[in-house]
Amino acid sequence: MDNRFENFTILISKINRSIRKIKNYEMAEYNLRSSHISILFYLCVNKSLTASDLCEKCEEDKATISRSLDFLEKNNFVICNSKLQKRYNSPFELTDKGLEASKKILDKVDQVLDKVKGCLSEEERIKFYINLTEISEALEKICEQFD
Repeated sequence: MDNRFENFTILISKINRSIRKIKNYEMAEYNLRSSHISILFYLCVNKSLTASDLCEKCEEDKATISRSLDFLEKNNFVICNSKLQKRYNSPFELTDKGLEASKKILDKVDQVLDKVKGCLSEEERIKFYINLTEISEALEKICEQFD
């Protein structure tokens, strides 16, 4: 019997769990969870984004992003200077504390990727990302049938 389904799903789940564990461990000093990390990362890279933008970039639903932004704002990692009634379309930016945490995130991402890249040659890594992208796109097309 072919174990493709089992191998694929287990390996993807293990990778996801490892990434979440690394995020949680590295950000424990800031009392941040893995769900906050992507927001800080994208705000650092883009300077200012709306909750709507963050939903798209982080591939998270509106409720998750809203809860995360509320936590980050209450704990002085992000700020929303807009006076718009609907905060969903208001831009969020990093505070100094948020910038410090996001820089640590970027440094840690680089360190982890440097450690991981040692297990593949540059050519293998490029092929891996091409294949992973193709698998992701194929799965997204299948999922479109359910919408």
